[in-house]
Amino acid sequence: MSVFFHTLGITDVWQLIAATVVFLVLPGAGTFCILTCAGKAGLRGGFASVFGVMLGDAVLMFLAAIGVAALLTANPLVFKGVQYMGAAYLAFLGCKLLFAKKTGSVSADSGFASGSNFTRGFLVTLINPKSIIFYMAFFPLFIDPAAHRGSLTFLAMGAIISSCTLIYGSLLVLLGNTAAKRLGQNRHIAAFASRAAGIFLIGFGIKLTTN
Repeated sequence: MSVFFHTLGITDVWQLIAATVVFLVLPGAGTFCILTCAGKAGLRGGFASVFGVMLGDAVLMFLAAIGVAALLTANPLVFKGVQYMGAAYLAFLGCKLLFAKKTGSVSADSGFASGSNFTRGFLVTLINPKSIIFYMAFFPLFIDPAAHRGSLTFLAMGAIISSCTLIYGSLLVLLGNTAAKRLGQNRHIAAFASRAAGIFLIGFGIKLTTN
């Protein structure tokens, strides 16, 4: 599997999957949007919000891919520098998670008061422009400039991330109604998850800079 994806220009597909899973399990607006929709509208509403989140992510990834592809074509040396900056950015995010102060529930960010569940998931994801910056730092970490296949590489990476989102979102929907809400809104569990993810991201960033 790793060999196949490397032919598409992806350096390590398993690291890409692991990093994606870490970001998905962090409590955030998308997570609570899915939980809320599943709790209020059942399986149908929950899955509608999942597909909305996936579409919003796809739009953000497309916008980020355009910038990364242009950079890769224009100056490979600068692209290599961006890879190191991306690793440093992941470590920075890890430090923020590791040393963040405890806050209350973030369920208030779960979505909009009106509109379809699909629209809620889409807009909750799309209104976070920082995600474009994140993807622009994230993508280069897993791209081999020598084996890069242009749009095919980005499509493969996007498909992997979307597949992880679909699986995780489906689990949220199936577990969503009561138990998952209480689990996700528990400040102690959320704080532990954030700190564990912070340690992972710091180590992950360091590992990438030593490859």
